[in-house]
Amino acid sequence: AAWRHDDVRARLAALGPADRRRGDHADRAARQQERLGLPELPTTTIGSFPQTVELRRARAAHRAGTLDEAGYTRRMRAEVEHVIRLQERLGLDVLVHGEPERNDMVQYFGEQLDGFAATEHGWVQSYGSRCVRPPIIYGDVARKAPMTVAWSTYAQSLTSRPVKGMLTGPVTILAWSFVRADQPLADTADQVALALRDECHDLEAAGIRVIQVDEPALRETLPLRGADQRTYLDWAVAAFRLATSGVADDTQIHTHLCYSEFGEVITAIDALDADVTSIEASRSKMEVLDDLAAVGYRRGVGPGVWDIHSPRVPSHAEVVEALRRAVAAVPARRVWVNPDCGLKTRGYPEVEASLRHLVAAAAEVRGN
Repeated sequence: AAWRHDDVRARLAALGPADRRRGDHADRAARQQERLGLPELPTTTIGSFPQTVELRRARAAHRAGTLDEAGYTRRMRAEVEHVIRLQERLGLDVLVHGEPERNDMVQYFGEQLDGFAATEHGWVQSYGSRCVRPPIIYGDVARKAPMTVAWSTYAQSLTSRPVKGMLTGPVTILAWSFVRADQPLADTADQVALALRDECHDLEAAGIRVIQVDEPALRETLPLRGADQRTYLDWAVAAFRLATSGVADDTQIHTHLCYSEFGEVITAIDALDADVTSIEASRSKMEVLDDLAAVGYRRGVGPGVWDIHSPRVPSHAEVVEALRRAVAAVPARRVWVNPDCGLKTRGYPEVEASLRHLVAAAAEVRGN
């Protein structure tokens, strides 16, 4: 793999302010609603569905060479279809493919991007018993080929409902990798963002109408020194906007942020200019919505109405109460209904029961 990509450097040098800017949000929202036709309080999930033992075994067999590419693809496609049919049956409005093919939300992309190296045994504890293998960024980052398009378009071919394309944002990819130290982080972030921008373009060209670019590490990477925070937030926001500003106004961009003190980065969250921001809110009893209101946030928001890290199924009444708090703070036309985070660590019986309550609660509050 190449260490230096002059074409990537030339593209970045030629960028101007327009490459990090989309049209007026009110116009975008109207065009997206016309294209998507979603109900008030649309329901969705954050992206991942349960990573079962069978899925992990299939990935391990594929990696070991005992399951060929065709067999692996059939196994993953069967899981994608299972996830799509489950969401349709439950009545969700915007679907996801469930990410069965992904070993980790950063490693998966690192293994497909030039300038990254992956390890076999470089495990790092993330939290609890969960461990990851952070990739190593050693050179200029370049996209060799589309990374997610085949999976997203297969999922979309199974349903008439919109399916979200799912990407990990540039800040989070840097935060959960070992990053080269011979150039500013901002430059590396822009290289990753350019690769993601191309992926967004290809997803859009393939008919994907909703694309989610997750940035859960936005607050995590905030420097401790106050004097350094503004510079970091400026380049972090600029990288996200570079990744997401190459699509048409009627393509809806989502982002997701989870557990952190959002008040410290609330202006940056607003500056991301995502059409919809899903955000942890169930633990804080929707307090984050007050922070968003304070900075004049006027776009879509999905305040998590169910804490997926709590090992239980939320009751219908709990979800209704959380959703009522949300619509008391934000006009219902801007509220999305979703869990706090991805569902990969949960089991299918719990996920199905919880999502059934989520959809029923949205219908009840929508009816009122």
